[in-house]
Amino acid sequence: MFIFIIQTFWLFIDELAGKGLDMIIISKFLLYYSPKLIPLVLPLSVLLASLMTYGTLSENYEFAAMKSTGISLQRAMLGLVIFHIFLGIGTFYFSNHVIPYGELKSYNLRRNLAKLEPTLAIREGIFNEIGEINIKVDKKYGDNERFLEGVIIHEYTPNSENNIVIIAERGEMKSETSDPNLKLVLYNGNRYEEVIPRKSKDRERIPHTKVAFEEYEMNIDLSKFNNVNLEEESYKSTFRMQKIEQLKKSIDTLQQSFTEEQNAFSENFGRQSVLSRTARKNEAVISIDSLPENLFQFIVTNEFWKQSKVIDESRIKIRGSIRNLNTKRGSFFAYQKLINLHKITLHEKYTLLFASLLLFLIGAALGAIIRKGGLGLPLVLAVLIFLTYHYIGLFSKNAAEDNSISPFFASWLSTLILAPFAIILTRRASSDKGFVSLSNFYYSIEEKIKRLPFLKKNKQKNE
Repeated sequence: MFIFIIQTFWLFIDELAGKGLDMIIISKFLLYYSPKLIPLVLPLSVLLASLMTYGTLSENYEFAAMKSTGISLQRAMLGLVIFHIFLGIGTFYFSNHVIPYGELKSYNLRRNLAKLEPTLAIREGIFNEIGEINIKVDKKYGDNERFLEGVIIHEYTPNSENNIVIIAERGEMKSETSDPNLKLVLYNGNRYEEVIPRKSKDRERIPHTKVAFEEYEMNIDLSKFNNVNLEEESYKSTFRMQKIEQLKKSIDTLQQSFTEEQNAFSENFGRQSVLSRTARKNEAVISIDSLPENLFQFIVTNEFWKQSKVIDESRIKIRGSIRNLNTKRGSFFAYQKLINLHKITLHEKYTLLFASLLLFLIGAALGAIIRKGGLGLPLVLAVLIFLTYHYIGLFSKNAAEDNSISPFFASWLSTLILAPFAIILTRRASSDKGFVSLSNFYYSIEEKIKRLPFLKKNKQKNE
């Protein structure tokens, strides 16, 4: 757990450093974030501990002593199997109550911390509200990401309207964190301002001013911006913050809304078609043979301009329909991905019930087979097995997000793969067969080769 927390600290070091935060705030953030690490830390810890423990017992011939007194491996594992069953139940309730609460607190605290540093609050490609301006940048780079490229600023006026727009090729933030004012310097751009005259006649001309500049300096008051309540919880409805009952309701609501939106789009899109309008007019499903005779009259007309006009209009409508379909396809894909993420989060809470138990069985059986304790070989095997388990689940969940496979199957795939291995390894360890018998494998292949017909003939000739 300590290793994963250190890794988390380095992951978010850019968002925590340079803001004058005390250790209490940083510790609080790590404390809120740590419940998310339990689904990673607990299975790995169980696997490593079982490998080390049973490997040491087997290495010191403790199992041989147990078997000589009539105690089988299954009986030696029974107490810990019961313990891991209760551990799985506890992990299930932990994931259903503590992890959503930790996600709620850590996510909101992270968003509030971002407000303390304007350069971190500016995200590329979207408009960000900072003080009295709304700013968008194409790219950030340099120390603390203070250099900006492709800057667009909407400056609020006293009437709360965006009458001033500033566009610049690049910019630079020069203020310090402790400074209540943000000094923003822009280079090579234009400043546009819409002028609202007092007379109504002058308003019809839509007057405005335009000023080109090589360097433009802005001072933005951040006194209100830096007055941030770190305990504020503005975000409470993301799928990672919800419990099982809330996830089920959200999935039903999203699925119903998604179906209604699909049906509405299908109906509205169909109304644009000539065939669908004809079908509704005749109140029947039509075929090609039952189409009106004058529907394709332009094809047999001798007037070329009519043909060209109809063809051009058809092309415009088809291109518009294709754009509409592509736009909706992206929207539906994002909607379906959101539903799948809800389903994956829901099933993940159930898979944690079995992860610790299955990895314990695999670790205990492998430890008894390899007969090696300590931190050497068991650590290597534990890491390899856990990474295999983790990445199978990770890749399957990524595939489920875009609906390539079922979210249910993706969430349970790694568990379904582990279960047969746990059963097989436990049986082989109980019967002292070992993991893989290379000698038996070699001799079985050798016997099959000797039985080949041409080898038998050569043997008879030699005799």
